[in-house]
Amino acid sequence: MSESESMKTLTLEEIAKHNEKNSLWVLIHHNVYDVSKFIEEHPGGEEILLEQGGKNATDAFEDVGHSSDARDLMKQYKIGELCEEDQKKVPQFGEKTQWAQSSSSERSSWLSWVVPVSVAVLVSLLYRWYNFSQH
Repeated sequence: MSESESMKTLTLEEIAKHNEKNSLWVLIHHNVYDVSKFIEEHPGGEEILLEQGGKNATDAFEDVGHSSDARDLMKQYKIGELCEEDQKKVPQFGEKTQWAQSSSSERSSWLSWVVPVSVAVLVSLLYRWYNFSQH
C-alpha cells in the first residue's frame, strides 16, 4: 500500500475528538499526526502535546522552532490530511489571529504609559540635578 493510499482525509470535527493521552492527534500545516505513542518521548513534555491535542498546533509547533531532525521524526506519525473544506477555516502559520492582534494592542497600551512616565522621571531628575548644582 502506497503512502497516499493509507493517508486519510480528516475533518476538524474528527480531529477534535482525539484530545486525550491514549488517542492524541494534532494538526500541523494541514497534516494530521497521531502523537499518542510519542507523548512520553516528547522532549518538551507531555503537557504541551496534551494542550494541543485535537487542535491546530501549527503556530505552537513553529513558535518553538523544531529542528530538521524533529521534522523528519514526525513523518512517521502522520496519519492523514485536513479535508479541503476545513483547510479554508484554519489560518496558515503567521496569519493574523484575534489573539495576535490583541497582544499587539496590549503592547502599544503598555508603551502608551511607559514612555510618558520615563520622560517625566528623566525631567524630574534633570530638574533636581539643576537645582542642586545651583546651590
